[in-house]
Amino acid sequence: MTQFNLRQYLYQNATWLGAGVLLTFLSSFGQTFFISIFAGEIRSEFGLSHGAWGGLYTLGTTVSAIVMIWAGGLTDIFRVRVLGLVVLAGLALAALAMALNTWVILLPVAILLLRLFGQGMSTHLAMVAMARWFTATRGKALSIASVGFAIGEALLPLIFVSAMVFLDWRWLWGVAAGITILGIPILTRLLRQERTPQSLSSAYSSTGMRGHHWTRREALCDPLFWFMAPAVLGPSAFITAFFFHQVHFAEVKGWQHIQLVTLFPIYTGVSLLSMFAAGWALDRWGTARIMPYYQLPMAIGFAVLATSTSIGGAMTGLIFLGLTVGANSTLPSAFWAEFYGTRHIGAIKAMATAVIVLGSAIGPGLTGVLIDQGISLSTQFLWVGGFFILVCILARIGTSRAVRTL
Repeated sequence: MTQFNLRQYLYQNATWLGAGVLLTFLSSFGQTFFISIFAGEIRSEFGLSHGAWGGLYTLGTTVSAIVMIWAGGLTDIFRVRVLGLVVLAGLALAALAMALNTWVILLPVAILLLRLFGQGMSTHLAMVAMARWFTATRGKALSIASVGFAIGEALLPLIFVSAMVFLDWRWLWGVAAGITILGIPILTRLLRQERTPQSLSSAYSSTGMRGHHWTRREALCDPLFWFMAPAVLGPSAFITAFFFHQVHFAEVKGWQHIQLVTLFPIYTGVSLLSMFAAGWALDRWGTARIMPYYQLPMAIGFAVLATSTSIGGAMTGLIFLGLTVGANSTLPSAFWAEFYGTRHIGAIKAMATAVIVLGSAIGPGLTGVLIDQGISLSTQFLWVGGFFILVCILARIGTSRAVRTL
């Protein structure tokens, strides 16, 4: 695509793409990289060990994954401009709950709401909309919408960690709620003229394997879904674990937390470049050729983080993680649409999103318990690297069988 055509493409689709960017950016307030900024304060406030904090986080996130199986299917029924307002209102209330809650028993409820409306529904809504509204340029649309993730990851940790020097952590959650509320009228304005799921099912839908529009039940009975499940779960589980334990990781490595946080914009920049490269590649070659290999940099990144003792080594590890994370922002959403069609993409991707959210529940809880048992993060990260090699093997087996039916 030439520069002129790209400019024209952005101009013609600015409102829809802008809505995607807004939703992915605001999802940051329910993402682990943001919540974990306050891990030290939360553990101190409520008297929690690493394992206890990880356990509560796992509990809230697991329940949100279960709810996502039902809630995600609503994107096949309601317009984004209607469902999006509910999701953003819920996310704002969740942030206020974190700001005001003083009872440890209600902490998993606040986490549940943050994860459901933030990581879960805000992300799901944006990605389903892009996968459904765009066909020939699906990769580019998903990449552009995912810029919101990159902006959030690059700016919010640095801004909020710096702000904690001057403001109590609870006030900062109030700020997050205020920003989310401001997003509601902006989303309404962007989607004044929105295509509906019903109209898209006939005008813009594309079929999957065997020229068929797969339902969620059919997808769950297909071996390909389960071959790909570890590839969906893995990045969510262990990137979440890394950010969740970022304060502890910096401590055990002998670094100041702010030193580690200042590397995040580099990680985000690499993710952004990888995201656009993956979007271009999948529009050119499809997802089947890319899916078995794009998580190999993740294996290298965790191995580097496990063995490095310097900030420079951490930067190298984060660069490798960013290569996979950026591609992961676009490839899985396009994969489900390419192999299973778009008519029921909301329900199918809701199941995949539930796996993602479940992964983000498993990662912090599992690593937190292992830390309490005396198994260091460095040792764990070496195991994680081996896991991602296995993920690539499974993805290769699954896609090589299924691609013949496209």
